[in-house]
Amino acid sequence: MVKEIDNSRRAFFRRAAGKAAEKVVDHAQTKLEKRAARWIRPPFALPELEFILACTRCGDCMEACPHKVLFPLPASYGADVAGTAALDVLNGGCHLCEDWPCVSACDADALKKPDETEEISVQQKSAHVVTWPKMARAAINHNHCLPFNGPECGACDGICPIPNTLTFHREKPHINQDSCSGCGLCRATCISTPNAIQIQSLYV
Repeated sequence: MVKEIDNSRRAFFRRAAGKAAEKVVDHAQTKLEKRAARWIRPPFALPELEFILACTRCGDCMEACPHKVLFPLPASYGADVAGTAALDVLNGGCHLCEDWPCVSACDADALKKPDETEEISVQQKSAHVVTWPKMARAAINHNHCLPFNGPECGACDGICPIPNTLTFHREKPHINQDSCSGCGLCRATCISTPNAIQIQSLYV
């Protein structure tokens, strides 16, 4: 009988400790995600808390990027995120490289591409399904976009690598939020001042 009571007590404390730890993690994650509104991670980054726990700050992903659009977060952003990789969408944007060199360079799996599958279609014997990363949110500011204010433009036409994502209706650009990865390439080609493309972190 005494053993049964002791076992019940142990089980109770284990459950209590588990719930307490879960609350601590949730609180830390919420605080971190609020701060993460200030930066954008590379393609296929793990959720923010998992990312900073996995990232070794080795810099391999930054070295592997052929377009040099990855950079280390500065110490002013906090010691816990300093040195971790972020994406520069203000001056370049992710080119969504076919072989994802930054992801391949990450031995710690802080950047981890999900498994792709193959499907059979009517037109093709086999079609490879491309998995696009969701890095940020892109939106068009109609007040700054030239075609919405009279003059023709089309500077961003054809720049988006994801099919049916940046489309034009009556010469005005539109972004499909469901398929947009937030790579920032449309912003990089925008010629309006101020820039008509707004890129926001997923944590905003």
